[in-house]
Amino acid sequence: AHLLAGQVQPARAASTGPTSGHTWGMLIDLTRCTGCNSCALACKEANGLPDTGEKPQAFDPATYTYVAEQTVTTATGETQTRHVKRQCMHCLDPSCVAACPAAAMYKSDEGPVVYRPNRCLGCRYCQVACPFGVPTFEWSDAITPVIGKCWFCFERQAEGQQPACAAACPTGALRFGRRADLLAQARAQIASKPDRYVDHIFGEHEMGGTSMLYISDIPFAELGFPTDMPHTAPSEETEKVMGALPAVILGVGAAMTGTA
Repeated sequence: AHLLAGQVQPARAASTGPTSGHTWGMLIDLTRCTGCNSCALACKEANGLPDTGEKPQAFDPATYTYVAEQTVTTATGETQTRHVKRQCMHCLDPSCVAACPAAAMYKSDEGPVVYRPNRCLGCRYCQVACPFGVPTFEWSDAITPVIGKCWFCFERQAEGQQPACAAACPTGALRFGRRADLLAQARAQIASKPDRYVDHIFGEHEMGGTSMLYISDIPFAELGFPTDMPHTAPSEETEKVMGALPAVILGVGAAMTGTA
């Protein structure tokens, strides 16, 4: 994350709306995921994160992606353990960007939601705003704490490389490409194999659309995905709240001064 500080474009105070379908994305085919954790290990190596030798089980400042395990019952009544790769969804119109009062979070034109730690106030509004519970705060660092999350290998993309997780996947479960192309591929797969996939691309519309797209043979609700998400981004309401924040802070300060 620290390496990104000097390489992102000038930050915007808030999101400017959904980006085009030509931004980069990733299609995650959960029918191909075996839970090998190659993606999580590659992520740690690419980002210089400590590796404890154990499979990551949740987001933390040293874990940008992990593979969750979910016990499900298939259509034939068979009980199975299924695997779901988790990481930042890189929303097209991200709430974390709209919520950040210091423009530390930034939505790049190419798709990745990146971060400028030198601008971060440590307010953690991005954590509260994220509907997927992704950003984590470095509580253990009292001097220069930062927010940690997947940066979609922003630097690798700038060098013409695909994200480390996609490059490391041995089964083809992760496909990197232009979001519009990935959506077309996903629709074609679902149409050609309706008995293999549920008729839903998670991330196509959820929260206004995300750069990370999922297809599955198991209903997403059974895999732990939220099912009540709106199809519009909530950033406009977030921006209204953040726009009023300076006045609220000044008002509280004045009230406290008067009380004193």
